[in-house]
Amino acid sequence: MGDDTADPAKVETLLLCSGRVTRDPAVERAKRDNGETFAIGRVERLYPRPADEIVAEISKYPNLKAVRWVQDEPANMGPWPHYQLNVWPGLDLTVEPVTRPESASPSVGTIKRHAEEQKSLLDAAFAVPAAKPAGDY
Repeated sequence: MGDDTADPAKVETLLLCSGRVTRDPAVERAKRDNGETFAIGRVERLYPRPADEIVAEISKYPNLKAVRWVQDEPANMGPWPHYQLNVWPGLDLTVEPVTRPESASPSVGTIKRHAEEQKSLLDAAFAVPAAKPAGDY
């Protein structure tokens, strides 16, 4: 699902998410001064892999500098490992992971640590992108 609220001409970073975590960047974007430079794409169907739909969403943004995958799960869990191996290479696309650190457990165990990780996750998602890398999106 594309982002109907974003102005494609202003977007520099596309945040791709799946499931519940999509709400967190949407809420956070409204709080950020540079929120208009971010679009949020929701990947509703993880399999079969929606490669064509992802490419179509990326092509909407002429000034895109970064594409990021945002997920609540640690880097070794959730959709990220599967997409890193099976989707992004086939699209010849660089996607930055925004995940919790690798872990043996999906839960950190304390609400304080969870809140700290959640803040870090959103800060990484909304970091200003570097200059556009070589190649087109």
